[in-house]
Amino acid sequence: MFRIKGISRLVATGSQHQSQPYPNRRFCVAPMLDWTDRHCRYFLRLISRHAVLYTEMITTGAIIHGDTHRHLQMSDAEHPVALQLGGSDPKDLAKACKIASAYNYAEINLNCGCPSDRVQNGMFGAIMMKHAQKTADCIKAMDDAIDLPVTVKHRIGVDDFDSYDFLCDFVGTVAGAGCETFVVHARKAWLKGLSPKQNREVPELNYERVYQLKVDFPELEIVINGGITSLDEAQGHLQHIDGVMMGREAYTNPYLLAPVDQQIYGCEQPLKTREKIAEEFLQYVDNELSQNTRLQSMTRHILGLFHGMPGARQFRRHISENAFKPNASIDVLTEALAKTTGLTNL
Repeated sequence: MFRIKGISRLVATGSQHQSQPYPNRRFCVAPMLDWTDRHCRYFLRLISRHAVLYTEMITTGAIIHGDTHRHLQMSDAEHPVALQLGGSDPKDLAKACKIASAYNYAEINLNCGCPSDRVQNGMFGAIMMKHAQKTADCIKAMDDAIDLPVTVKHRIGVDDFDSYDFLCDFVGTVAGAGCETFVVHARKAWLKGLSPKQNREVPELNYERVYQLKVDFPELEIVINGGITSLDEAQGHLQHIDGVMMGREAYTNPYLLAPVDQQIYGCEQPLKTREKIAEEFLQYVDNELSQNTRLQSMTRHILGLFHGMPGARQFRRHISENAFKPNASIDVLTEALAKTTGLTNL
């Protein structure tokens, strides 16, 4: 028996799972490879307290056989964070989930949308949509392994498998294995002939198809992703579905997230200024530098903080030209901030 609606899940009789609160996915920041690492997430959390953040995709092999702690570590300040896994072997996915459960993630998400050749060669990512039952087996193994929400991120189709019936068959099969939340990128994926970047831009967006999924599967939580660049757009989508996921716009223009807590989650606290965010991030950088974290690993994520503001170009240039140097110190960041109007006292 399942109760959805993003509140809690009640699992089938005989399962060892208990009722588990879901993160509130009204607004999410997408998993982005090489971008949404722990430093990026800490920075974004300074801007929005409530948006659900996702890790970059991490393969089961990296967790099981690689530097596990480096891949999974995060600070308590980042919560709520969802871990996105890449894999197609149910046993490996279950094992990775068990390992990850020690790190206090709010959700485990299975990537069924990435179109890159490397991912295809590993038989995971978007190609999983062509194998709905295999995906369902993976979801069941993950769900049986942990007491956390297990979700799926996928496309509306793959190659010539792009009918609405195909999409419904995939969602219905995976939902039958226990998945209650589907994050749907409203473009299909072309596995041959388009690069991952082109797959984010070339296939036509079809938001109506995602809306229809919510109509036909009202018991499921449907989160829409793809081409969303403003909170006004997000609010429009929320008239039709349960949640919105924003990707690259949230990374390149992160202060766009500042009103999320007020406009999406109904919080009453005042907006945090760019200056306040920069000041708080300086404290984080100072602490991480003392633990031998490289400055560039952190500052590369904040280049868009002053997007559209006076001095933004000088801010980005100073960081880009100096943060990569072997002995770069926090002075690089304070000097960059001094080039931006209003920050000379930091």
